[in-house]
Amino acid sequence: MRAIISVIILAFITSTRLFAQDSDSDLQLAKQYNTNGEPQKALDIYQKLYRQNNEVYYSYYVSTLLNLKKFDEAESTVKKLIRKHPNEHQYPILLGTIYTQQGNQNKADAIYDDLIKNLPADRNEIAMLAGQFYQGSNLDYAIKIFLQGRKILNSNDAFTYELINLYRFKRDKASLTEEYLNFLPTNPNFITQAENAFATVFEGDADYNMLKSALLRRIQKDPQQIIYTELLTWQYMQQKEFDLALNQSLALSRRQNDDGNSIFELCRTLTANEAYDTAIRGYDFIISKGKTLPLYIPAKIELINTKNLKVTSGKYVQADLLGLEQDYTDLLTEFGRSNSTVFAMQKLAQLQTFKLHKLAEAQKLLESAVTIPNIRPELLASCKLDLGDIYLINNQPWEATLLYSQVEKDFPNTDINQDAKFRNAKLAYYTGDFTWAKGQLDVLKAATSQLIANDALNLLLLIEDNTAADSTGGALKTYARADLQIFAERPDKALITLDSIDKKYPNNSLSDDILMSKSRILIQQKSYSDAVPLLKKIADDHPNDLWADDAVFMLGDIYDNRLNDKASAKIWYEKIITTYPGSLWINEARKRFRLLRGDKADS
Repeated sequence: MRAIISVIILAFITSTRLFAQDSDSDLQLAKQYNTNGEPQKALDIYQKLYRQNNEVYYSYYVSTLLNLKKFDEAESTVKKLIRKHPNEHQYPILLGTIYTQQGNQNKADAIYDDLIKNLPADRNEIAMLAGQFYQGSNLDYAIKIFLQGRKILNSNDAFTYELINLYRFKRDKASLTEEYLNFLPTNPNFITQAENAFATVFEGDADYNMLKSALLRRIQKDPQQIIYTELLTWQYMQQKEFDLALNQSLALSRRQNDDGNSIFELCRTLTANEAYDTAIRGYDFIISKGKTLPLYIPAKIELINTKNLKVTSGKYVQADLLGLEQDYTDLLTEFGRSNSTVFAMQKLAQLQTFKLHKLAEAQKLLESAVTIPNIRPELLASCKLDLGDIYLINNQPWEATLLYSQVEKDFPNTDINQDAKFRNAKLAYYTGDFTWAKGQLDVLKAATSQLIANDALNLLLLIEDNTAADSTGGALKTYARADLQIFAERPDKALITLDSIDKKYPNNSLSDDILMSKSRILIQQKSYSDAVPLLKKIADDHPNDLWADDAVFMLGDIYDNRLNDKASAKIWYEKIITTYPGSLWINEARKRFRLLRGDKADS
């Protein structure tokens, strides 16, 4: 008897496995029919599977019925499932989907409203039902379920995370704003998440103005709620209303009588956005709070650095430079020369070298700076490299190469090492030792630093192109001297030297190089409009030469960031993509082009 039972069980198991294998095979075949555009054949298989194993394959079966617009059959099938499983919500929701696709939205809404009306006071059940609507891409009713759930549970805080995600996915900006503004007072740590969400879905001034209005209403109602003021400051920053952003932050700082830390961080952001005057006003506020506060010295340092950026990034007069020099001198007088103020000595030396051309004073200052004990190694290396540059400009190439080589030796396998090596190669180029320079540049073109690799490759090609026809490199030596004068920010001398090349070496091969150098001088002088025709001449007359793609990208950048002509910028960025796909600028050009075209990141 036992043997007979065993045989029966074995036969049952075997047949079940065979049926499962057949079912899997049929399912794959049905999917293939759908892929091939043969839904009726797929339906025949799904119908067979559904009837053999009633409910496992119902979703495939009903979905295919809907694709074939066989609404009556789909409705009948789902109603049977509802009668069989009256407490499972997935089937009424599916019936509503059928009515929606039939065009009977009122019947669908009646089913959905009945589900909401009979919603249980159970948080998990509510979340499960809303999740089923979400899976059916019915976001509106998923939201209604959660909102009704709040009422039933008598909790205005319930389902906040779920609603935020739904509003964000739906791009319902007003509801997303209100949800976050209700949520943040008791959860202030989520302010960054809220800012990121707003930045993702907001599309212009109208959206930010909506946020501003909502915040101002709440601040008026609850002026002690700090989180609203912080968010309003962020909102002003997004609209580049920098003075208003600082005013909000200052008012909050005064009310709290804090140490100014939030002002300090805001000022750094303002400086990054080139809002120098506003940042200076903020740093002055921190300094005015007195020397006893921990941010007094950092604020004083950043104040001078910001003034430096303001002066050197815009058009300036000699008085501006001298005032900045005095600021650095006063700082060093107040705090002394130590490892904590070496950075100020370096900044002052850079100002004296490239703007004031006080080479002797700058050299003396950095020579003393590099002897100060306990300087952070990277800062010491940076000071030595700058001192090497001063030696080079001051016609002391031997001292310069000694310092570059020292830094190169002290920082093996680092970006600092590659920077020092590149400066040594440029020194050889400036002084006309093209053979040695080429050897160094050939190695550096594979540098891990993309910027150095790009510059090394360009300089290598410049030397090779212009020594091929003229082995003596006479014209190139003159051009290199002009290049050094550009580096030293002596534009008048550089232009005279550049103009002499064609006279002394007619029919030279440096036409595009000379145009690029003159363009860089004009950009250095902030004369962006004057640089445009020279760069266009490179693009038009030398489309296959060394600087062609650089000129095209520079035109895009100038129109984009200096002349505020986004339409022209888009044209030049697109030219990089279409004409110079192998350019090192291709990724940046593509990113900027898409941004100007209005492409949006995935939300």
